[in-house]
Amino acid sequence: MIGYTTLGTNDISRANAFYDALFAEIGGKRLMDFGRLVAWGVDPAMPMFAICTPYDGKPANAGNGTMVALAVKTPAQVDALHRKALALGGSDEGAPGVRADVFYIGYFRDLDGNKLNFFCMK
Repeated sequence: MIGYTTLGTNDISRANAFYDALFAEIGGKRLMDFGRLVAWGVDPAMPMFAICTPYDGKPANAGNGTMVALAVKTPAQVDALHRKALALGGSDEGAPGVRADVFYIGYFRDLDGNKLNFFCMK
């Protein structure tokens, strides 16, 4: 059902470098690049993740209660991607671990303060 998600950035070049390196870890690559909007994915027929500078010209900001969950296959991938996000300058929002007895999740914020997680089903 989800085609893509989009988060705002105030520095498209810095965000591109962060997500290029992060998503490369799971075979993700840029599938669209329109300058102010860039989208990554592993397959054009699958959901994508995008960043953009806000169309209205106002500063991008992270929404309180807003989060994007990115599915991977194993807890080892969750651990590795969480470490990679922090190594790239992201901040920790919750170390990888089991949540609600069914998810293995690691939470982080990107360079613009957007909250994301990598998860897999336990």
